[in-house]
Amino acid sequence: MYRSLLKPALFRLDAEDAHHLTLGGLEAASKVPLWPQAARALTVPGGEVLTQTLWGQHFASPVGLAAGLDKNGVAVPAFGALGFGFLEVGTVTPLPQAGNDRPRLFRLPEDEALINRMGFNNAGTAALHARLSALRTRAVPVWVNIGKNKATPNEDAAQDYRRCVAALQDVADAFVVNVSSPNTPGLRALQAADDLAALVREVLAEVEAGRVRTLSAPPVLVKLAPDLHPADFEASVDAVVNAGAAGLIVSNTTLARDGLSHPAQREPGGLSGRPLTARATALVRAAFRQTRGRVPIVGVGGVFTPQDAYDKIRAGASLIEVYSALIYRGPGLVRELNVGLADLLRRDGLGTVEDAVGVDAQ
Repeated sequence: MYRSLLKPALFRLDAEDAHHLTLGGLEAASKVPLWPQAARALTVPGGEVLTQTLWGQHFASPVGLAAGLDKNGVAVPAFGALGFGFLEVGTVTPLPQAGNDRPRLFRLPEDEALINRMGFNNAGTAALHARLSALRTRAVPVWVNIGKNKATPNEDAAQDYRRCVAALQDVADAFVVNVSSPNTPGLRALQAADDLAALVREVLAEVEAGRVRTLSAPPVLVKLAPDLHPADFEASVDAVVNAGAAGLIVSNTTLARDGLSHPAQREPGGLSGRPLTARATALVRAAFRQTRGRVPIVGVGGVFTPQDAYDKIRAGASLIEVYSALIYRGPGLVRELNVGLADLLRRDGLGTVEDAVGVDAQ
């Protein structure tokens, strides 16, 4: 129904208007009693073959929602009902901010891609804390992607990340340090190895400081860009792991425009979707080989089919995330990925997702 009826109607609207309309519908659905739990029983049909335990957390599916779609955590129950194994909300900044001027979100249908220059528009940590703390139950782990406010200079960036941790540690199942968005001026400079290591240590120090108050120490992951020079990517991966981060997310949106056909390719911002499929998978493989599997990797970028997800898992990703494919394929995509992944694992005689992680990267 989505692809034949809803998608054509939504694609006649401005991309951001369609996003808000869809998110509003999911927010309303989240409030329907018992619906999320009932729906979830139908959308995660893979059984034990898809389950994993990472960082002490249970994942019924390796398929997660990437950051950016539900920045303010307004539809967590509904997204859980779609069959995701985990959700990443945000990016959130300490203070609310409006982001960049509209238009700032563009569809490239021929390329199955999106370009965004949102600029970390969000309602701030206080609003996100209120929403997450109001949830009576959670079907899945909820990660929080954190960033700095646009007005905060890079030399003070660590304090913004620490403020996010301090404000949200009691409601976050993990933190994702976002230093790789291309839409906040100067942010990607924080990926330089020395600066990144120092930032990760600051975030980890804040987590440790909050352990007594919250009785929890959420794992900290770092999200890297796909545009780094290979030597810089390698240095950043080493910096993240050696500083003590619990995992990597590979990768974020790209500034590259290779092979695109839609006129919107000229719009500035970060590109996501199908054009990133091969590049993101190659980076997952490189990171897995470099780290020798010491920390879990989350693969994101161009996952549209079960085979796309499986390729990233076999390249070294323990988990994968989707965003742009939801816009083009609709909410049924998550169940398709879960069913397809389970079938692929059984076809290859693999008992669990963990058995497939990195088998093509040895």
